[in-house]
Amino acid sequence: MSEPALMLAAAILCALAGFAWLALAMEVHWQQVHGGGTGPRRRLRLLGAGGLVASLLLCLQADPPSMAALVWLMLLAGAVLAVALLLAWRPALLRLAWPRRG
Repeated sequence: MSEPALMLAAAILCALAGFAWLALAMEVHWQQVHGGGTGPRRRLRLLGAGGLVASLLLCLQADPPSMAALVWLMLLAGAVLAVALLLAWRPALLRLAWPRRG
C-alpha cells in the first residue's frame, strides 16, 4: 500500500474516532452507549476536535491542498454518517471508542 493511501486510511480512522468521541460527549449518546451515568464531556470534546484536525492534516499530507480539502469534506460526511448509523443500529459498538471504567 502506498504512503498516500496509508495516510488517507489513517485520516478515515481519525475522523471516525473524532465523531465517535464527539457523539459520546453528548449525555444522551453516552447513556445510549453505556446505559447510564455521565462521561468525561470536556475530554471527549477535545479528543473529538483533535481527531478531526488530525484527519485534515493527514489529508493535507496525502494530497495537494485543493484536493485534500475536498477529500476531507467527503471523508467527514462519510464518517459522521457511519457514526450516526452505529448509534441507530448498534450503539454498543461505540464502547470501543471509550470503554466505561469502574
